[in-house]
Amino acid sequence: MQRVRITAAIAAGLLLGASAPALAALPVGAHAPEFATEATLAGKPFHFDLAAALAKGPVVLYFYPAAFTKGCTIEAHDFAEATAEFTRLGATVIGVSKDPIDKLNRFSVSECRNKFAVASADGKLIDDYDVKLPLMGISNRTSFVIAPDGKILFVYSALDPAGHVEKTLAAVKEWRARHGG
Repeated sequence: MQRVRITAAIAAGLLLGASAPALAALPVGAHAPEFATEATLAGKPFHFDLAAALAKGPVVLYFYPAAFTKGCTIEAHDFAEATAEFTRLGATVIGVSKDPIDKLNRFSVSECRNKFAVASADGKLIDDYDVKLPLMGISNRTSFVIAPDGKILFVYSALDPAGHVEKTLAAVKEWRARHGG
């Protein structure tokens, strides 16, 4: 009986992952909710403000279930490897989870490799973006590419971290191509 419930939960999660855009209520074209929160880069805490980051260029805001878990570590490594390309395109990358800042200080050094910031989110920020972390015990990850005008350009939501960075990077490249770059 327990195996049936676990299998059903995984199947439901996969079905929900297959219809990824439905997991993020904020659609492309919506205005991204503004926020400010405690963040860390290279183990050094700082205050992250979305409006200030958008003044410099697009923002890749990615929500992940928990620092130091398998999928989130893979995802952090992938974003770290791509950070130079995001920066070249004028974009800021910030990862967000419910983890406390002391845990994120360690994660930003070891898994994010001092390349991009991670932030601690409260329930309000997660609710404002309508992100499901985790859903039915299955860890989902959701990203938003936000234009400097605050409009959401791209939404990515899936269980598997594979392809996540490539798709958000492609959205930033497309935006850059349309805006002189």
